[in-house]
Amino acid sequence: MSGSYIERPNRPLLIYAVLFLIVLYLPVMLLPLFSFNDSIYVKFPLKGFTFQWYIELMDRDPAWAALRNSLKVGITTALISTGLGIFAAKAITRYTLPGRGPVVGFIMLPLVIPGIIFGVALLVLLSQLGIRLSLYTVTIGHIIICLPFAIATMIPRFEGFDKSVEEASADLGENAWWTFWRITFPMVFPGILASLLLTFTVSFDEFIMAFFLSGTDATLPMYIWGQLRFPQAFPSILALASIILLVSFILVFLGQWINRSATSDSLESETNT
Repeated sequence: MSGSYIERPNRPLLIYAVLFLIVLYLPVMLLPLFSFNDSIYVKFPLKGFTFQWYIELMDRDPAWAALRNSLKVGITTALISTGLGIFAAKAITRYTLPGRGPVVGFIMLPLVIPGIIFGVALLVLLSQLGIRLSLYTVTIGHIIICLPFAIATMIPRFEGFDKSVEEASADLGENAWWTFWRITFPMVFPGILASLLLTFTVSFDEFIMAFFLSGTDATLPMYIWGQLRFPQAFPSILALASIILLVSFILVFLGQWINRSATSDSLESETNT
């Protein structure tokens, strides 16, 4: 047994993790369960199994209009926040910036400050500037929220990036712009894709900013919130929420998997060299 070590499972930690997952996900898992219930009332016992609410959802034009609005806002937010996150992460990891710590902390503030504070602050600011509330103002609010997620996703990718490759490109006469597009961009692309997926999901599901900053064009979370007052519409909302939940989980896990795979591949290549 000398030189060998058998790792024993930490039972208290395992029990805590299981209880944590149950408390966190069990209420969420009830949504798809009741979306197949043959009753408008959310209660046990279930009356039966049906696809009726999903069929009714197909005929709700306002729901699909709200979905299109959320897709527009989400895609725009993902592209802008990821684009800004690329250059911010590059600057943070590549250059010595004066006051780097406070600047990075200021950028990351939306991760710790409640969204309602940003929502009220932006609403007051836009009102003072005379800007009409619309999907554009919702997009601005979502970019503020999603930018820290984009930066946090991109920083590990740039930290695992071999700087000598960029230096070699510069030594061969390539300017900074073409070095970025031909060398840096392809190597950090997995992180970019992960950031796009993550920021789109955050924007698509966001409610507080949309509540304060949306005008007459409602996003999907706003539409769902408005329909909760009507009991007859509630089962269809459960069906819609179940679809959103499934897509959100897929996008988030896909984004994290891509980012982890890219980071592990980078570390493995550095180890081999």
